[in-house]
Amino acid sequence: MKRTSKGRSTPFPGLSRKPKNSGAKGLQEGWRSGLEEKIADELAAQGVAFSFESLSIEYIRPEKKCRYTPDFILPNGIIVETKGRFVTADRQKHLLIKQQRPELDIRFVFNYSKSRISKKSNTTYAMWCEKHGFQYADKHIPPGWIQEKGIAP
Repeated sequence: MKRTSKGRSTPFPGLSRKPKNSGAKGLQEGWRSGLEEKIADELAAQGVAFSFESLSIEYIRPEKKCRYTPDFILPNGIIVETKGRFVTADRQKHLLIKQQRPELDIRFVFNYSKSRISKKSNTTYAMWCEKHGFQYADKHIPPGWIQEKGIAP
């Protein structure tokens, strides 16, 4: 058995223990659910030694082939994606598409580009687009995008 820095042993060499943060109100005893607490009580009543959420196991999600269906494709090949809400999954998807398909000219039309990407962030949709090299507009496709010369799909 491997000894950890706190002197406890683990039967899983190569896996690290993560510290238990039980500061949140519902987690003061370390349980996230009533079932976890019930199982812990049962194990303790039977005299079974156990640890709870003491390992951090790394894994890699397998690659998954995905498809993207653009909202609008202009005659000049510009792809226009309209967004009311620009959630994390959409932002991640568009970064992957830009990385894997750099020849595509994807642009966004937002309902309000000054919306923050989350309640806890000061970053707006517009700031995110500027940082990652996407053109954007609010509420309407700019006439310049339509008149711009490009490569038809």
